[in-house]
Parts: sequence; structure tokens; C-alpha cells
Amino acid sequence: MEKFIINGGKKLRGEIRVSGAKNVALKALVAACLTSEEVIIDNVPHILDVFTMIEIIKDLGGKAIMRDHTVTVRVDTLRTKIPFDKAVEVRTSSMFLAPLLARAKEAIVPNPGGCRIGARPINRIIKGLRQMGAIITYNSKDGYFHAKAKQLKGVTYEFKKNTHTGTETMIMASVLAKGKTILKNAALEPEIDELIAFLNGMGAKIKRHLRTITIEGVEELHGAHFTIGPDRNEAVTYAIAGIITEGEVIVDGILAKDIKEFLGVLDKAGGGYEEKADGMRFFYKGKLKPTDISTSCYPGFMTDWQSPWAVLMTKAKGTSSIHETVFESRFGYVEELKKMGAHIAFFNPKVDDPKRVYNFNLSDAKKDSYHAISVSGPAKLHNAVVNITDLRAGATLVLASLAGSGTSVVFGAEKLDRGYEKFDKCLVRLGADIKRVKD
Repeated sequence: MEKFIINGGKKLRGEIRVSGAKNVALKALVAACLTSEEVIIDNVPHILDVFTMIEIIKDLGGKAIMRDHTVTVRVDTLRTKIPFDKAVEVRTSSMFLAPLLARAKEAIVPNPGGCRIGARPINRIIKGLRQMGAIITYNSKDGYFHAKAKQLKGVTYEFKKNTHTGTETMIMASVLAKGKTILKNAALEPEIDELIAFLNGMGAKIKRHLRTITIEGVEELHGAHFTIGPDRNEAVTYAIAGIITEGEVIVDGILAKDIKEFLGVLDKAGGGYEEKADGMRFFYKGKLKPTDISTSCYPGFMTDWQSPWAVLMTKAKGTSSIHETVFESRFGYVEELKKMGAHIAFFNPKVDDPKRVYNFNLSDAKKDSYHAISVSGPAKLHNAVVNITDLRAGATLVLASLAGSGTSVVFGAEKLDRGYEKFDKCLVRLGADIKRVKD
């Protein structure tokens, strides 16, 4: 385990360039396995999840080489089994079901891993693939899904709940399927549109009209050269870092349109920002105001933003609320923030139609679980010894440590490497006093 030693109370100032989007890079690596020709992907972030996906491609018999921030992939033939130890490290490992079934006609894939912030039911993907003609069984003894398909066939499939991973997997499974596939109630995240553009550049025939995506299956895909766009989550993290430390941070590579949902709430809170030629400037311009938000699927306020937003609201005068509707277990950071002086209470808001409001399966939630918090401020954050539970929660605890007084110790620093490239070094460039120490 690694830890951060952080001396707080310093105003962050400077300029930082946002990395390529994690949630595009991981899916693009899977998509590259849909062809035997060479695929080149630029602006790939140096993060653990990417490295794990590259290793999985190699285990499947492919070649994947990263030079600087460019990954070159070529997969002439595919083995059918993903190693358990690597698959459980990253949730997107389950998406290899698509290229394996499309090209190798067989897939042996473990239950997906990644951060434990909810059940992330894979059944929404399995159901769709079965409808396309795949025979899939789960062996509880070995922990693997065993799937076969002589030929995936086009279908009309409607998602009961919003799922961007499910939407992307079904798109990739459909591009080489026989006939036309129509996906209804498909997710709207812009990262999905990037994946569609990438696949169309490889010769796929995909069209979107709002929540309906139509895919005409083709015989084969060819190689392509693709550049990944900016990471919205990383941009928001650095934006909050600048404001919460009462400093000023310029985030290059991100545009207002990329994070307009975040900026709308930031306006209500009184946070400062302005557009630059190739980025955004975020700054503290005075006392912050409380806000009431509910996370939701795109184009709503992202679930990945709620924990950093919670720590920002500790500086606001009054009581803010955050209602989490995407995942049933995403408040693991709250008790750690309370150690640092945050005033946070759990509650469950009255919801008239829970099945419609909540994107997760209510049966997956514990009976005594809470889906909302109230944050009272302004609170004087101070030093503490805290533990990171997941990727975004980890960034939140670092932000709190930077804004608070004294020296904090944040255990589980390596968890941040899953989604942030050289996070601590980037913060040091902005003036933070942060050191990484191996235990």
C-alpha cells in the first residue's frame, strides 16, 4: 500500500493539461480487437486501468505497444479466455465479450472488477447478447461466464435502465453481427459518441438518433487512427482543486461544452470560471453558496462528480444536499471526510417512483442504506489519517487534505493511479505540498 503525506492550506495556482478520457481509452482498446488490422490510438492516459487492458489484449494473443501516449494494437487471432487476476482489476474487462464472440465465437470472461461503488449488474449486457444468439452460462465455481455464438444476429433490444457500458458492449457486438441491430433507450454519454466515431472510422455502419442507435452489421472492420478527447472527470477534479484552495487553476484541453452540466451547478454555487482559447480557468471569487443536486445519467450531473462536489460544499455557507441515483453505494468517503471536520449527515429523500428515479436495481441496495447526504458549512477542514475506498473518493480526500489545515495522511494512494495520470506530480506543479510514500 502507498500513502500521500499532504500539508494543506496552500493555494493552488498554475496550468495543467487534461489527459485523454479514461472512459474512452478503455473502450477503444476493446474495439481495436474487432479487427485483425493495425489500430493506432492517440492521447491515451498513463493509468493503471489502461495498462491492465493492454495486458489483457496480450493475454488474448494480440500485440499492444504504448509509446508516449499512443497505443498501437494488432490482434491477428484471439484466444478466448481472460485471466481472472487481471479481469477483476478493471470493470471494462467484461466488454471483451463483444470481440471474442464476434471473431472467436467463444468467450470465457470473469465477473468484472474495478471500484466497488455498486453492483454494476452485468445482466443487462448478458441479456442483450443472449437475444443476439449467444449461449451464455455462469459457473459460480470458477467465477467465469462461458459464452458461445456461431454467428451473432441483429436484434431490436431495449435497455430497461440507462447503462453506458451496456450500450457500448452491445454496439461492439453488433458491428460484425448479421443484419440490423436497433438499440433503444441507449445511453447518451458523449464518450459513447466517441466510440461510435472510432468504430465508423474502422468501417462500421452506426447511426444515432437521440436514445436510438442503429447498427448495420458488416463483414469485417479495418484498421484506423483515432485520437481520444479530454477527460471530463479529471477536468472537474482540477477545477475544484483550484476553487477549494482559494487559488486559480487553468485546465488546458477542456471546453465549456464538455462540462456544461458541471458549470451550471458551479454558477449556482458562485464558483469562478472563464473560457480560454484552449481550456478553462477556474478560480475562487468569494464565499460559496449551498446547492441541491441529484446525480443522473447524461446529460445530468455525473455520479463521478458528486464526491468532489461534496467536499467543495463544505466551504459553502448553509446546507447543501446530494442525492445519488446512479449507484447504490457511493458515499464511502463520507466517514473519512467527517474525520477531517466535515459536517455531513445521511438521509433518504422522499421519492414517488423509486424504480424510475434510481438507475440501480433497488434489490441490490442494503435495507439500511442511504441515498443522499446533507453537507453543512462552512466547515474548517483539518488534518486526519484517512483511507481511500475508490477512485473518485480518493481524489475527494486529497482535495480535502489540500484545503484543510495541518498534515494529513491518505492511505491507498495507488487507487488513484487507476484513473489519474501522475495525480500527485500534477498537483505539485500547481503548488501543492504532497508526497507519495510506500509502506
